[in-house]
Amino acid sequence: MTQGGAARRAVLGAAVLAASGGALGLGAGPAAAAAATEGQGGGQDRQEGQYGSGSGRGGYRDLPCPTVIGHRGASGYRPEHTLGSYQLALDLGADVVEQDLVPTRDGHLVCRHENEIGGTTDVADHPEFASRRTTRTVDGVALTGWFTEDFTLAELKTLRAKERIPAVRQRNTLYDGRWDVPTFEEVLRWADREGHRRGKRVWLHVETKHPSYFRGLGLGLEEPLARLLRRYGRDRHDSAAFLQSFEPSSIQRLSRLVATPRVVLLSDAGTRPWDFELAKDPRTVADLVEPEGLRWLAGFAQGIGPTLNLVIPRTADGKLGTPTTLVRDAHAQGLVLHPYTARNENSFLPAEYRKGTDPTAYGDVFGAYRKYFEQGIDGIFSDQADTALLAAEDFRPGRRPVNR
Repeated sequence: MTQGGAARRAVLGAAVLAASGGALGLGAGPAAAAAATEGQGGGQDRQEGQYGSGSGRGGYRDLPCPTVIGHRGASGYRPEHTLGSYQLALDLGADVVEQDLVPTRDGHLVCRHENEIGGTTDVADHPEFASRRTTRTVDGVALTGWFTEDFTLAELKTLRAKERIPAVRQRNTLYDGRWDVPTFEEVLRWADREGHRRGKRVWLHVETKHPSYFRGLGLGLEEPLARLLRRYGRDRHDSAAFLQSFEPSSIQRLSRLVATPRVVLLSDAGTRPWDFELAKDPRTVADLVEPEGLRWLAGFAQGIGPTLNLVIPRTADGKLGTPTTLVRDAHAQGLVLHPYTARNENSFLPAEYRKGTDPTAYGDVFGAYRKYFEQGIDGIFSDQADTALLAAEDFRPGRRPVNR
């Protein structure tokens, strides 16, 4: 249980204004310095202190419930996966801040939602990289653009981040070019600094993106990720981090490397994880959310991250339908649930919670949160952490997770 909900709600409304000064700084220093300090070897000494490692401060089951996870940082207000976005998410009150990881050509882990960076950086404005534009097939889908695996870290550091969906979030374009693409090690250092400054651990939710694809290129994600987690003391069962992936085999691999809590992400019911496709495993997500599938996942993961549609499906007219038994069934296997993704804009909300006809306007997101939290989920990914926190506070006083 967290500190007094009423007092906290009273100050949350001003959080954006109070926080903005801490989230407006310029990006990281020269690329050469970033590359020189990246932890690549397994034999380096631990650099991390008490604010990331397990230090008797409680594990993931001691997080506030429902837990608010800043989706790609504060992506509703800043260009996603930038230090500015992460900082704002933390300042707005997110309990956990999410990173997605992809590799560079020289094996550094950087934070991008996808390895195709044409939509989230200014790479198209760099004539020196025009010849890098190409078409690649990633997880069975042909994509044309620029890809992180074709850039060294030094080259990537010459780019600046920009808003991914400017038509929906035009205000975020104000911050285009403000920050660069951070490495995961830079994020770990940022989390350490913030932890020391705040006197409490900063929790991270770290996803391996397209792990089978990158392993096929000789750029496996799990081993360098594990090295960094060990170096910064986030490799223990009570470390302030979750590891997540849409590919169960990536989570299995990580379970053999570190003890950090792990979450299997689940897309729509009719889809199949890409590693299942490669292995000719006939199971779909619909099989994995059955009791037998959940029991299998619980053998190597501590939680699941289902799409919200697996908790409450939408009907043909876009409204919320009848809740499934997923929350109850997952809790029966000891799994926590961190569904994704809650967003304030009409275009993302169930039909009955939309207001007006402008798809970019905010709808009745508190009504939608209430419906999801009533199902007993343990946390939620949100693009607007302040909104999610206000909604979660209504469910926190005196409430304990169902699976406790």
